[in-house]
Amino acid sequence: MNLVLTIVLAVQMLTALGMIGLILIQHGKGADMGAAFGSGGSGSLFGASGSANFLSRTTAVLAAVFFVCTLALAYFGNLRPVDSGSVLERAGTAAPAPAASGPAAQIPATTTPAGIPSTAASPAPAASGVNQIPVK
Repeated sequence: MNLVLTIVLAVQMLTALGMIGLILIQHGKGADMGAAFGSGGSGSLFGASGSANFLSRTTAVLAAVFFVCTLALAYFGNLRPVDSGSVLERAGTAAPAPAASGPAAQIPATTTPAGIPSTAASPAPAASGVNQIPVK
């Protein structure tokens, strides 16, 4: 399944780059007007009719391939099982805290005046806003 996704993604990227190149090569609608009055060569690599048919058909084929690849990636992306619940609910049960070892285990725990070890975290920082603005 992972190989299929990689192949589809590679085909989508190549068709996107191909479409960008073909669209930049094509002439606008105003370019035909200049060729009618003699400025610009009408005889080109693709003949007197110009490259409009070849380039526009190739662009349309690449656009269709790009669209199919996009639909395939969306389909395969939705095949994964959906976890119920929110991200915040899963964050609390993600991983247990690592056991203390090494130099951190040698630091003594803070104690209260009665000698009972405190499990509370360090005091919260001061509130932001007005309390942090220096006063002259």
